Amino acid sequence: MANESKWYQLSVAEAIKSLATDENGLSSTEASKRLARYGHNELVFKRRGALVRLLMQFNSPLIYVLLAAAAVTAFLGMWVDTGVILAVVLANTAIGFIQEGRAEASMEGLRRMMVPQCAVLRDGSKKDIPARELVPGDVVLLAEGDRVPADLRLFYARNLSADEAALTGESVPVSKDTEPIAKPDLPPADQYGMAFSGTFITRGSGRGVVAGTGEATEIGRIARLMKEAPRTVSAPLIRKVAQFTRILLIAILCLAVLNLVLGVILGYDLVYSFLASVSLAVAAIPEGLPAILTIALAAGARAMVKRNALIRRLPAVETLGSTTVICSDKTGTLTKGEMTVLRVYAGESDYEVTGAGYEPSGEFLQDNRDIDPAQNSALYETLTAGLLCNNATLEKAEDGYKILGDPTEGALVVSAAKAGLTQGIRRLDEIPFESEHQLMATLHHDQERNVIYVKGSPEMVLRLCQKQLVDGKTVPLETKSVLAKADEMAKQALRVLALAYKDVGRDKKALKREDLNELVFLGLQGMLDPPREEAVEAVAKCKSAGIRVVMATGDHAQTAEAIARQLGIGKNGRVITGEELSRMTDRDLFQAVDRTHVYARVSPAHKFRIVTQLQKRGQVVAVTGDGVNDAPALKTADLGIAMGIKGTEVAKEASDMVLVDDNFASIVAAVEEGRHVYENIRKVILYTLPTNGGQALLIMGAIALATFVPLFAARLPLEPVQILWINLYDAIVLALPLLWEPREKGLLERPPRDPKEPIANALFFRKVGLVSLVMAASGFVVFYHYGMPAVSGTTVNELLLTQAQTAVLVNIMLVHIFYLLTARSLALSAFNMNPFSNKMILYGIGITIVLQLFLVYSPPYTGINFLRTAPFPAGWWPFIILLALPGLLVIELEEFLVERWQKYFKKAKEGQ
Repeated sequence: MANESKWYQLSVAEAIKSLATDENGLSSTEASKRLARYGHNELVFKRRGALVRLLMQFNSPLIYVLLAAAAVTAFLGMWVDTGVILAVVLANTAIGFIQEGRAEASMEGLRRMMVPQCAVLRDGSKKDIPARELVPGDVVLLAEGDRVPADLRLFYARNLSADEAALTGESVPVSKDTEPIAKPDLPPADQYGMAFSGTFITRGSGRGVVAGTGEATEIGRIARLMKEAPRTVSAPLIRKVAQFTRILLIAILCLAVLNLVLGVILGYDLVYSFLASVSLAVAAIPEGLPAILTIALAAGARAMVKRNALIRRLPAVETLGSTTVICSDKTGTLTKGEMTVLRVYAGESDYEVTGAGYEPSGEFLQDNRDIDPAQNSALYETLTAGLLCNNATLEKAEDGYKILGDPTEGALVVSAAKAGLTQGIRRLDEIPFESEHQLMATLHHDQERNVIYVKGSPEMVLRLCQKQLVDGKTVPLETKSVLAKADEMAKQALRVLALAYKDVGRDKKALKREDLNELVFLGLQGMLDPPREEAVEAVAKCKSAGIRVVMATGDHAQTAEAIARQLGIGKNGRVITGEELSRMTDRDLFQAVDRTHVYARVSPAHKFRIVTQLQKRGQVVAVTGDGVNDAPALKTADLGIAMGIKGTEVAKEASDMVLVDDNFASIVAAVEEGRHVYENIRKVILYTLPTNGGQALLIMGAIALATFVPLFAARLPLEPVQILWINLYDAIVLALPLLWEPREKGLLERPPRDPKEPIANALFFRKVGLVSLVMAASGFVVFYHYGMPAVSGTTVNELLLTQAQTAVLVNIMLVHIFYLLTARSLALSAFNMNPFSNKMILYGIGITIVLQLFLVYSPPYTGINFLRTAPFPAGWWPFIILLALPGLLVIELEEFLVERWQKYFKKAKEGQ
């Protein structure tokens, strides 16, 4: 057999010969043999077992941290805390398990595109058979409304058009013929002699011989790409946290083991050494961080719903904020996906038509002046002809207007509706559109006359015309000037239709092709799927945000370039076509992706390659799409964005996010929300990890001083259970409110952050170092000041030691509270912020203070003493609070000095 990707290059006779069949189809016996040879016409996928997918979810450093914390709490007998931590583990695992099933769900969507039944010729007669039994060489019969059951090489096509939008991105139905095309490496959108599996026949009839079934079809190739495509890369923040946690976990375990060994070598009691090592591990492990990240991303997902973005995979929330390239489809995303008449040429005059899409509202402008079409006979008749020589209808639905019928005809109906025209003249007969004649004609009864209206390609219609209508009079036709105007419109990527009419007698009831002569030319209507008005602004916002917008479409290069120019995408940039992409090596494409903004006539494999090479360039890539052809790229991208209204189920299942309104502007709004979410997550991390460091330093210092200070040999400043309580409580009540910090100004005026920037940067080390020192120092001083009297005598005062530990617990919580006030912003001083802009912070602080008082001074009969605390004298409070204040003041001083230094350095640099 011939190369399966080159069927469109073969003539009908060559294709039939290669497939060893004829135009009467196969015999049943031969079909059975080929079915055994080629297999069923279906897509087959291996599914991983549910248990394997479930176990894979535990392969994460974050989960290891949570399981380690659960083991420690279980060892300490804190079963409630153990249950809570395990619940978080199960929640994270469940989310991952669901996401892991997305690929299988995408494949199911592809399966549903396969046709259950089809009409074929077998043994020389027509039969309806299950489509899964089709084999190469079968002859399939196609009619209007059919879904194509396999890839077919057409050998008969009468007015045949197919809607291939889901497969190729082509915005209008494609006319089909049977002629071979000599060009190699054409994308499916340009293979006019082929009908592809899963596409719809919108008009006419045809016959074709099956050239490919199952995975040998274009949909099958997409399915293979889906299986071969790597799993969507995890969000940059998740990758960073996973890497950081892995290093942190190893370091903590090494320190704990080293601490235990040194304790035994130095002669400490084994139980004491073990307890100290456990305390060190508990203090350093950020038990609440994974849960906080999940909650933060979930909160961001809820916020994005209000901005028309539905998040299907939680890490996508953060990925949005770090996106550097948005690779967008054209039809329906950057444009409305609704053909719209933009220009009319009638009566030797040009007119602009405002309004976009199927909404029948707009104005007619001549030289930027609003005019009434009814006052211009040529314009009015041109619009009337477009309305009447038409089989489309405009309907108002709950979610707006929609067209029933061909989108091109729909554009003519809408342009007429903008002029107040409605159907009101009875149709008597019709000559339907035929691709070989490139026109359509209708006969109507209009009061005292019957009239023929014709629409079609300018070249074909003008051949039939001798005169034209100008200022209400018929004058000789200037064919060259009309063709020049049509060419001018075409260069603007407009699809141009010519319209004409002819008055006939009232006795004329039927229409014949011989009647189409001596027509009067009326005008031209130029249409385009125009850019969304809000998309133009959104692209501009992307530029100011440092995000590059790339268009990858199945449409023609001229159309793609025109739309890109109107949107402001890649001005003066190069357009690469699918043909060129097929000839380019991966190395060539790697060199080209950073300077190319528009790709036209691209196939699924092309989009997949574009995304892959952009990622190799270090870009964080978001890809939009609505068709089956977009699914592999959606899955491979860092962020796959599907269309909610016009998107196929396959695209939605492969995506991370769904746009509810199919609007590119909503992506930009979601990017802003993603940056806001990331900023708040960053605040949480820079709040949580330094506080963990402070507690770890406090325990390590106590262990190191135990040989020299009897107090630290008698009791650690904090019990393991108290440390665990601080960590979990702090994560829930104090850290979480940071997620509700209001959005800061100028988020879309900053460049995207470097995805390679580690969590442990200069800012991180400054915060960890300062807060750790402040917290450890204040804890040491409090414990030493109030605990030393307990060991100064011959016996140890256990009650006083417990009171000293309780004072340290309260002091550490107060340091957390003071640090929280300055952690609300990474740029502004706490003294310059509105204290009431985030009421959740105030609620968290209030609850913490009340709860601390209750835990310290709760009556013994309540039985609440799981933290092993003891009431201490009220006179201790001023000293404890005073030592906690540096948690705010030291950080504020550090921020002030850093800001001054940066200003000084900037001035010095400008002065050079």
